[in-house]
Amino acid sequence: MPVARQAPRATGVTSHMWPSGGRHLWPSGEASGTQSHTRGHLVYAANGVLAVHTERGTSIVPANRIAWTPAAFTHRHRAHGDTDIRVVFLTPALARLLPDRPAVFLASGLAREVLLALTGPRNYEDTAPGHTRSARSRLLRVLADELTETHEQPLHLPEPRDDRLRAVARRLYENPADDSTLADLGRTVGAGARTLSRLFHDELGMTFYEWRTQLRIYRALVLLAEGHDITNTAHACGWSNPSSFIAAFTAVIGTTPGRYRAA
Repeated sequence: MPVARQAPRATGVTSHMWPSGGRHLWPSGEASGTQSHTRGHLVYAANGVLAVHTERGTSIVPANRIAWTPAAFTHRHRAHGDTDIRVVFLTPALARLLPDRPAVFLASGLAREVLLALTGPRNYEDTAPGHTRSARSRLLRVLADELTETHEQPLHLPEPRDDRLRAVARRLYENPADDSTLADLGRTVGAGARTLSRLFHDELGMTFYEWRTQLRIYRALVLLAEGHDITNTAHACGWSNPSSFIAAFTAVIGTTPGRYRAA
C-alpha cells in the first residue's frame, strides 16, 4: 500500500494557525510543550514522522496514519525528520463519533486528501480563496465519517507503571537491538520472566515480544526519517538481516521501508 505523497522538506519552524486548524513545518527534533485543548483534534504528518505523547503512552504517526487526541487530553508532539504537521479541530458533535481516548487510524486516500484540503494554503494565505463555512462543514463531516469507517491502526507504545517494567522499557529504548530474553531482563530488574510476562499483558495489553516489535518499528521509522539506509536501520533496530526487517516493517506499516523512505 503506497504511503502519502511527501510535501517539500521543512527548513525551519513555520506555523500557521486558524480557529479550525493549523499547519506547522518543523525540523527534525522539534518538540512542543505539554498542552491540552478544549476541542479534540486530528494530527497528520504529510511529511516526516510525528510522535504523540499522552498519559496513555506514545503513538507514532508516519505518513499513512492519522492521530486523534480528544479534548482535554494532555499531550505533546515531537518531530522525527523534517515534518509537515497538519492539525484539524473537530466540533463536539463530530468528536462524539470518534473514540473518547487517543487513537490512531489508517489514512485512507479520501481522508488524506480532505485533511490536506482543510489545512492547505487557502486556509491561511490572503491571496487564495478560502473555503466557505458550509464547504468546510461538509469536508469535516466527510473526514469524521471516513475515520469511523476505518479500523484503528495503532503504532502505540503504552507507558508502563510498574517500576520493573519501566526499567525494562528504559533499557530497550536506549538499545532497541538488545536481544535479551525476558528472563535475562528479569534478572537485571529483580523479577521473574513469568511476572514480567504477566505485567506486560495486564498493564500494556500485549506480550513482551509484541511490545518490543512496536518499539523497534518506531525506532526504524525515526531512523528512516532521518535519512539512514535500510541495512543500517535493520541492524540498529535488532533485525539480523534486511529481509527480516523488511517483512516485519511491511506487516506493521503496510509498505516496504524502501517505498516508505522514497515517498
